[in-house]
Amino acid sequence: MPAFNFASFSEFLAMGNYGLYVWLSFGFTLLLLLALVVISQRQQRGFIQQLAKNLAREARVKAHQQQESV
Repeated sequence: MPAFNFASFSEFLAMGNYGLYVWLSFGFTLLLLLALVVISQRQQRGFIQQLAKNLAREARVKAHQQQESV
């Protein structure tokens, strides 16, 4: 089992007086990754909706062209 390099949990959180920077960087990175996931999901949803609209429009145009040719 690996040895724990800190004497206590509070010392672990302090990270040798660099804890503020360490935990802020972890938090900021997590925040950015979560934002990336949310933005990607929204863009995907928008793309799918736009694709459905385009396909429906193409189907209407094709149906109209077939009606005119009859």
